Amino acid sequence: MASLDHSLLPRLNQTHLTPLLLVIRKVGLKVEGSQFTLEGSPFRIIAGTIDYFRIPRESWRISLRKMQAGGFNTLTTHVPWNLHEPAVGQFHFTGNIDLIAFITMASEAGLWVILCPGPYIGSDVDLGGLPSWLLKDPKMRLRTTYKGFTRAVNRYFDQLISRVAQFQYKRGGPIIAVQVENEYGSYYMDKKYMAYVKTALVSRGITELLMTADDGAHLKKGHLKNVLATIHMKNIKRETYEDLESIQGKSPILMMVYTANSFDTWGALRNIGNPHMLTKDVHEMFNLGFSLNFYMFQGGTNFGFIGGAQSSNGYQPVVTSYDYSALLTESGEYTSEYLEFQHFFHVLFIADVFSFVKPKSIQMTAYKPLKLLYFMTLWEVLPHLVQPSKSVKPLSMEQLPVNYGNGQSFGYTLYETTVFNEGFLRSRGHIQDRGQVFLDEKYIGVLDHSNDELFILRNRSKKSEVLRILVENQGRLSSGQDINKEKKGLTGDIYLEESPLRKFTIYSLDMGNMLIQRNLPKSWKVVTSYVLGPTFFLSYLKAGDPPQGTFIKVKGWQKGVIFINGQVLGRYWNIGPQETLYVPGSWLHSGVNEIMMFEELRGSLQIHFTEDAQLGMAFPRDISASGTIL
Repeated sequence: MASLDHSLLPRLNQTHLTPLLLVIRKVGLKVEGSQFTLEGSPFRIIAGTIDYFRIPRESWRISLRKMQAGGFNTLTTHVPWNLHEPAVGQFHFTGNIDLIAFITMASEAGLWVILCPGPYIGSDVDLGGLPSWLLKDPKMRLRTTYKGFTRAVNRYFDQLISRVAQFQYKRGGPIIAVQVENEYGSYYMDKKYMAYVKTALVSRGITELLMTADDGAHLKKGHLKNVLATIHMKNIKRETYEDLESIQGKSPILMMVYTANSFDTWGALRNIGNPHMLTKDVHEMFNLGFSLNFYMFQGGTNFGFIGGAQSSNGYQPVVTSYDYSALLTESGEYTSEYLEFQHFFHVLFIADVFSFVKPKSIQMTAYKPLKLLYFMTLWEVLPHLVQPSKSVKPLSMEQLPVNYGNGQSFGYTLYETTVFNEGFLRSRGHIQDRGQVFLDEKYIGVLDHSNDELFILRNRSKKSEVLRILVENQGRLSSGQDINKEKKGLTGDIYLEESPLRKFTIYSLDMGNMLIQRNLPKSWKVVTSYVLGPTFFLSYLKAGDPPQGTFIKVKGWQKGVIFINGQVLGRYWNIGPQETLYVPGSWLHSGVNEIMMFEELRGSLQIHFTEDAQLGMAFPRDISASGTIL
């Protein structure tokens, strides 16, 4: 078994904190025969993934300390382009997406960093982390050398790489490796694309070890010459290791994605791994000399609307929790697996090297139920929103003239048109993803991926009625070649019988901070009985000093979105499996806090809390079936 050179743990010294005053190092992470070396000495990567955008910034430091205290020496993190450039040329690297602060905290915690800058990251996020405004181009071919795509990537990389390059190892920083794209072998729409991404990184100053990452079935298609190929656990067979050797000789093996779980999707049982098989496989990988990366070390939360979807068995959107049965829970609490691996690494390596002083547990609380609720229907709110768009034909979310001309990325879109007749309303697959249909304010039914037809029975005492379709983007596909088609809202004509509907008024309901914090009328009414949606509900939670985190129990509510002090917590849906939404203590104020819920169907009479996550009935998955170690 290859041993770790303990002298090569990142130091908590001034060189990591002030890059302009760094001592230049000579040799970074390299491949020497069948092992990694760092500064010329043997080095084994023991990594875990934490995506900073899924963890509250106030929790970053303690999560990273827990990683290092668990015996890990390296952090892996993905960079979501869609959050950093939400509109063309408008870049954000502050607050909860302050990548540089996260990298600096990792260094201060004694961790090296493997950076996954994309431009595509997968990671089960909306469009794999690509910004939806790319889809405004009708000729767009994502993840190819199509000029419209590379032009956008070049502009983004100019901003991103100029920020991270100075934090590379040879400049005194913690970044020891950079991943080139992600799992391109399973996409492979352009054989020149990966070489383009490599050049885009290197030409902007990336000098550390480059890696590709693919599952076993697509390893050969995804690799690049003179770039280390790493593997994801999916589709691993004995031939996979033979493919690795044919590509790059007797190189070290890095299991870049080793997971105990898979993500959960709405309407399905919860996935959990077999912890005994996880332990067995990890022990075996160490006996074989592998390096590895736990995906996820802490999964966190798909805050807002960042969760994507998969289409392997029909359209399946990802739930709000990204707990992932990781070594730390969604809220950052220890798991039994964390303690087991901490002990394993403690025995395997010299105990004095790792600071096995375990940071304190996270204290959660169950606040008293909120019994005083106020409500206002969506129809009452509409006049107070920004001016809607007018269009003869339906416009998809991406085509709307909002967000500085970049279209709408997330949330809901309301389409209104006048109808004079009755009959079958047919979507012909043009509703993406779920549309509630109303005549005036009367609920008619739902059109979605599985139902594309509704009968509209008009009130014949009226000459005409307003047909309203409230369409929710439930998450764009995060992988596969179909991501090029992932427009949302009404993506084409809607027909009443055989006639396409025309003359639409379109409201962009992105449910972002600007909408929620808009000065709404003072006409909130007290909830005294069940209220039908779509409706906004408002209540106030009093928290102590300091506020403690909690979980909102959504039992009794149907489907919608929760906001805490104007921030989008995430989606809930009574089809499960997720039954609670995590509320970070750092999102609460000492004193009075505003809780708002947008309920699509029917509201409840109270809001309940619990100190424990309830993520639904579990479907145990025997991860040994993946054939990871043969």
